[in-house]
Amino acid sequence: MALNDNATLVIGSGNYLTAPVGTDLPADLLVPTSPWSAVGHTSLEDILSISSEGGEATTIGTLQNKSLRTKYSARTETIALTLQQFDIAGLKLYYGSNAPVLANGTLGVPTEPTPTVAAFLAVFVDGENYFAIYAPKAEIYRADDVSFGDTESLAGLPIGVKPMAFGSNTYTYAITPLGASVATGATAGSPGSFTPDGSEVPANLAAMASVIATPSSAWTTGQRVILGDASTAHWDGDSWESGSA
Repeated sequence: MALNDNATLVIGSGNYLTAPVGTDLPADLLVPTSPWSAVGHTSLEDILSISSEGGEATTIGTLQNKSLRTKYSARTETIALTLQQFDIAGLKLYYGSNAPVLANGTLGVPTEPTPTVAAFLAVFVDGENYFAIYAPKAEIYRADDVSFGDTESLAGLPIGVKPMAFGSNTYTYAITPLGASVATGATAGSPGSFTPDGSEVPANLAAMASVIATPSSAWTTGQRVILGDASTAHWDGDSWESGSA
């Protein structure tokens, strides 16, 4: 793997946002629009962590082959951040979506809290680079106890975000790679490849409009390139078409 200086990350600023379950990733991650809404101030010290449970490997064997098969247990991952905004919206993320606003304006702490279920987005900015974590569906809940005492730092609400599978998706959350250039060419093969080397694979057939085919004549039977949505495309001599040639 070649060195790619543009793929490094030093976080300068960032934001966390929620939206109704299934909301698509914003077209402009730096200026997300409604229904995406920022959760508010969050900790500068403990920006974000991702922990995982499960995923252990178990070796299954026979008398003749003691390592015949390997089975992996299901893995779940949790994103952790610290919310530092104690308004009603923030407190509901911590104490539960079913926390009632009482007649006197206070927030009741429910005996059986219900996590907030929403789409979740974290965006981190490094100069002109940005890195995002997107979950179309996630449970947001109280991750740890809150304590007060240090007068030289902001109090915080430890929040956990557990990404969940949404619809027919085979993933729980998605991340944006850094340092990739947009593909400008596609070379025939079974499958073919995109150029320049290491460039970003076009997301779908529509994104192939500006990609130059090599060769420029119609590709032969079975030749194709694989797109970002796992579909395939081929060049018919005049335009990009779906599927293999």
